[in-house]
Amino acid sequence: MSAGVPPETPNTIRRVPRNIRSIAKLPRGQRLAVVKGQDSGRFIDFYHDILTNSWPIFFLKLALAFVAVNLGFAVLYVVDRHGIANARSGSYLDAFFFSVQTLGTLGYGVMAPRTLYTNLLVTVESFTGILTIALFTGIIFARFSRPFARVVFSQVAVVAPFDGVPTLMFRAANQRGEAMLDASVTVTLARQHTTLEGITMRRFQELKLVRSSSSLFALSWTVMHAIDQDSPLHGLTLEDMEACDMEIVVTLSGLDEILADRIYCRHAYWADEIVWNQRFVDVISVTESGRRLVDLTRFHDTQEI
Repeated sequence: MSAGVPPETPNTIRRVPRNIRSIAKLPRGQRLAVVKGQDSGRFIDFYHDILTNSWPIFFLKLALAFVAVNLGFAVLYVVDRHGIANARSGSYLDAFFFSVQTLGTLGYGVMAPRTLYTNLLVTVESFTGILTIALFTGIIFARFSRPFARVVFSQVAVVAPFDGVPTLMFRAANQRGEAMLDASVTVTLARQHTTLEGITMRRFQELKLVRSSSSLFALSWTVMHAIDQDSPLHGLTLEDMEACDMEIVVTLSGLDEILADRIYCRHAYWADEIVWNQRFVDVISVTESGRRLVDLTRFHDTQEI
């Protein structure tokens, strides 16, 4: 891979269909793989699963749990056909709505327990309601308070000369427009490797960066890796990259100064997402008031050298 001879037309980005999705590009909450042979302890991961679900699925599960609890108590209320005042005898629908009112501590004053059995059942359901509301509140707070990064990565990486050396470059920006403290980035090259014994395995190599950390990441950060003779990318062509299913995985972390918590994000570039002999368009300027401006509308744009 040389900076002066692109393996294909610089303006052409070929999209290669893939059967395996990049781990770094999986949607939030989606598992990396289907695991067979897990132990029974996987069922205690309910808390982890509920945190990684999308918001619509999350609220749907809460609603289903609420309805299921009330359906169960309604069955118990129907056992005592005359246990609920002002309810139709043996009416499961009335028993269900009475359960909803009891669990939600609504107390409209129309239906009320009138037998010892029903009063005891109301006592149990009231205690269950306290626990349920506390559980729902805690889970919702945990989802809202969970920190996450709003970092955007350039859609492509470029290879261009930098100080006379072919250099792999991509850039990142903090969409919140606030500072990320003590930020660090790690770039790993993942590719298929066949050993001398004929064993094919996924091999990972960390790429050495020109600057791998930033004490204050607030605007745009161009991450660079020099493709010198010590680089695993030295001498590789696009065909070589595609043949070994090469992927460049990026992980970035830092301390959010507002949340006072560490945040993480990840991204990946495949061989067809790397362009040669182009550079990124400058997106940083200064406004009339003297403030710096980051134009994310041109963040992914490149131009020929």
